[in-house]
Amino acid sequence: MTALRLPILWLAGLLGLAGCSMNQPVSLYQLDSGTPAQPAQSSGMAVLLGPVLIADYLQRETLLQRQPDGSLQAATDGRWAGSLSSDIDQLLLRQVAGHLDSQRVVLAPATQGFTPDVQVLLSITRLDSGKEQPAVLDAQWRLIDRRGKVRENRIVHLQEVHVGTTAAQVQAQGVLLQRLAEQLSVSLKPLANQPPVAEVPRKPAPAPAKPVEKEKDKIPMALPIRTDMEVFRF
Repeated sequence: MTALRLPILWLAGLLGLAGCSMNQPVSLYQLDSGTPAQPAQSSGMAVLLGPVLIADYLQRETLLQRQPDGSLQAATDGRWAGSLSSDIDQLLLRQVAGHLDSQRVVLAPATQGFTPDVQVLLSITRLDSGKEQPAVLDAQWRLIDRRGKVRENRIVHLQEVHVGTTAAQVQAQGVLLQRLAEQLSVSLKPLANQPPVAEVPRKPAPAPAKPVEKEKDKIPMALPIRTDMEVFRF
């Protein structure tokens, strides 16, 4: 009986070890928003933040690692805790509102009745890092004033070094987004004092044209015909 049990116990032990290795817990990560100041002004600068577009490869829960050859591989020890896009939106919102000291910073689409002083169109084309690669952020923004005019168009490239762990990489990416929000806020502040848009006076509506009255048919009056001819009688 003992000779029969040993192979079974040995096989069960191997299966147990394999199951433990397959069920190792995976760490979940979120971007660090830092410690933005709490805005106090309820009537501060009105900013419509967005749409914020991010690259397709970032729209997933997988935490990607940049390799030395430039390729991307999925991290085996961690992933994003939810939507990375939503984390980016909320981080930028809190940072910009804190730098501008304004409670009137909202994410697109705006609610009805909200008239922004400026709209930020932001595109993030790269946000990643690797164990041996620094965190890199590539972005572009356009600022649209209340008249619909483009006031600034800027392309940004930022880098942040880290110690190589997954947690350090996520922290470095959060720092890059905080720096992006700071630079964006510097460009937004001069647009806070825009002159009001002058209302174009409305032209009075033209008076309705009077209907043309048809002339009544008039019967021409018979007029006497005068002639210089003389009548001779014989």
